[in-house]
Amino acid sequence: MRHFSTSIRVYYEDTDVGGIVYHANYLKFMERARTEWLRSIGCEQPQLLAQNIAFAVVSADIQFKKPARFNDELIVSCQLMKIGHASLQFEQKITLKQNNNHLLSQASIKVACVNLDTMSPRTFPPNLLEDLTCDI
Repeated sequence: MRHFSTSIRVYYEDTDVGGIVYHANYLKFMERARTEWLRSIGCEQPQLLAQNIAFAVVSADIQFKKPARFNDELIVSCQLMKIGHASLQFEQKITLKQNNNHLLSQASIKVACVNLDTMSPRTFPPNLLEDLTCDI
């Protein structure tokens, strides 16, 4: 499954006093979309943690186009662009659902598969790699 999207509502806690989404929260929204993408391909994070595996963001290049506001409904998408030996590269977008999917933010996010004991990169176990490539 290379492309995935999910809907997220902007809550008051996501915004500043003017009702505008605080910039760091865009990264949180993108993290939620990647987590839901993993879940949609049958990969639950508690199972990964039990195997001493986690994903850590190693780079994020994000552009902010327009602000999201309190109570907006957002569509947060992630598209798997590349699978490395121990990394995944995603392109992610946040659009405004109620305005013809107007682009608010886009990012290139790279995550590494890491061993939780050493926090060093590790190759994907075969079963995880199979899940990641199920729709490619």
